[in-house]
Amino acid sequence: MQVPLFRLQCGCNSYEWGKKGNTSAAAKYAAATPRDDFSIQDDKPYAELWMGTHPSLPSKDLETGRSLLDMVSDNQALMGSDVNKKYQDKLPFLFKVLSIAKALSIQAHPNKKLAEKLHAKDSKNYPDDNHKPEMTIAITPFEGLCGFRPLREIAHFLDTIPPLRALVGKENAEDLKKVANDSHIESSKAKAALRKSFTALMKQPKDTVANMSKELVTMAEKGQIQPGPSVNTLEELNELVQRCNGQFPADIGLFVLFFLNFVKLEPGQAMYLKADDIHAYISGDIIECMASSDNVIRAGFTPKFQDVDTLTDILTYDHDPPEQQLLKPVDYPYVTLNSTAYSSDSSSLLYDPPIEEFSVVRTALKKSGAKATFEGLAGPSIVIATSGSGKISVGPKVEDLKEGYVYFVGATAELVIESDGDELVTFRAFCEIDEKAHQANGKH
Repeated sequence: MQVPLFRLQCGCNSYEWGKKGNTSAAAKYAAATPRDDFSIQDDKPYAELWMGTHPSLPSKDLETGRSLLDMVSDNQALMGSDVNKKYQDKLPFLFKVLSIAKALSIQAHPNKKLAEKLHAKDSKNYPDDNHKPEMTIAITPFEGLCGFRPLREIAHFLDTIPPLRALVGKENAEDLKKVANDSHIESSKAKAALRKSFTALMKQPKDTVANMSKELVTMAEKGQIQPGPSVNTLEELNELVQRCNGQFPADIGLFVLFFLNFVKLEPGQAMYLKADDIHAYISGDIIECMASSDNVIRAGFTPKFQDVDTLTDILTYDHDPPEQQLLKPVDYPYVTLNSTAYSSDSSSLLYDPPIEEFSVVRTALKKSGAKATFEGLAGPSIVIATSGSGKISVGPKVEDLKEGYVYFVGATAELVIESDGDELVTFRAFCEIDEKAHQANGKH
């Protein structure tokens, strides 16, 4: 019987926003498992490493060259019966590494019902009929825009940045300010005022936005954009406007910055983005896990297809402080650390968003000989090492584990990871939907 541990060969996309050459984690990890058609070029941007069965860039078994999709379709035991039944022999999640040098598009991902509708109407721009909630975990320091700012922050910027106020409109700005200062306002009314102001901004003609952006950039160059009640500093906001203008001159995204939370994550910190949440990534290397979909509704900071009407129509218009977007990990209960792991303060942390398709475990083994033994899962998983080296094993099969190596682990297999150096860091994405999984993940 074949041991369910396979080293994967994973594809790397080259998009304009990616980091160049060996500065890209996505490129370095892809190069760790050689392919005939891949070598890192210093002047080429490398944006995303894809790990999974998504048809746009499916992973392959390194030894046989077979696609992972074929393998899990032919051997249903690899996925587990519950996952197989529910997700029709396909991996329910897509696991990625993103290396971001310049801003990604301002975007949201449609919920399941809308995804089906958009795919039926426009399969070119919306290639999947699935929703795409996603989670981001920082590998290196990360910057991003995530969700709408609290209304008082937005009202402050509308008051103090004349070109922003002009694009939103005086009446809309006053309405939003009134709502922001009313602590007893109904949530639906607050969201309606935010929606009205944001939609007015997004639907301004390009030439009007271009003219107003000159005034905004001049303010930023002079350090005149004041943070007010925002958690961001004076230097951050003024620098961010100038940096984004250098990447996307005169873009509507320069004004969207003042509607969205500017979030910074340190390595190991995470945020969860549910369907219909607005966001944009600015810089850094991250692990990203999502439902298996490639649907994106874009409107700013991009040369790609933009769908402003759909974006402004579907957003949640939740407006919470950035700390409420963070996803705090908890100790993973189904792992045993050996004495070397315990004494070196090694850890295995569970990042568990409120959806069924995926969870992620980050394991840091901080000393040579530190070992983590994971109980079998009722579903499939994918493991990537982002730093360090060691061994990975299932039963009698023991394989090398180095930076960038990616492995598929079949359902029910007990997994052992052991470090042979200073610190081995791995991320493991998985899905399981049986009763034990619900208890382990707190999803009763």
